Amino acid sequence: MSDKVAMIVGGGSGMGAAAARKLAADGYSVAVLSSSGKGEALAKELGGLGFTGSNQSNDDLKRFVDLTMEKWGRIDALVNGAGHGPRAPLLEITDEQWHTGIDVYFLNVVRATRLVAPIMVAQKGGAIVNISTAWVGEPAAMFPTSAVARAGLAAYTKLFADQYAQHNVRMNNVLPGWIDSLPQTDERRDGVPMQRYGTSAEIAATIAFLASEGAAYITGQSLKVDGGLMRGV
Repeated sequence: MSDKVAMIVGGGSGMGAAAARKLAADGYSVAVLSSSGKGEALAKELGGLGFTGSNQSNDDLKRFVDLTMEKWGRIDALVNGAGHGPRAPLLEITDEQWHTGIDVYFLNVVRATRLVAPIMVAQKGGAIVNISTAWVGEPAAMFPTSAVARAGLAAYTKLFADQYAQHNVRMNNVLPGWIDSLPQTDERRDGVPMQRYGTSAEIAATIAFLASEGAAYITGQSLKVDGGLMRGV
């Protein structure tokens, strides 16, 4: 049985896939869920467990958790990635689109955490890391449903920390800025003090740190990884 096990939900490509690779390199056995089938291929490459399903489905997530526990008997880290929610001018976003945004950017975390946190409590430790966005504290019109739903995620993370820190179960959010998995433009790059896009590998390194014992006293936090882009202090 492996010493450490990490579940990556939404790990087929981009930052989620980079996190799976980094955690595997750090010695974790990895279980990877994606809706595309890419997660299964990546998990096979990394010697782990792959599962094709949706983080919008409680049934898929339960099956994924059950398979992980059957294989390794524990879950030390849970990484929650997200897809892309609706984008439109603010007053043109329909009720259905708002609900979709909440599903994509907030309930993805709630669903997986509901299943995994009790396991971590029982084993007296674990870390949950959610991939959010640097714009959560400075909402931008270009990502309206993300801004609203992920503000809720930040509050949820604080509430989770209040209740579960005593069990040595931690939750933190990583807030990426412009990352190389997104389309690049000169205007966006020039607005970053570092004058470049970040890399998925840099986000993965932050996720791995927050999952590690080196971050054992960090919970309830939202950590910007944005090259200095955001101005809030």
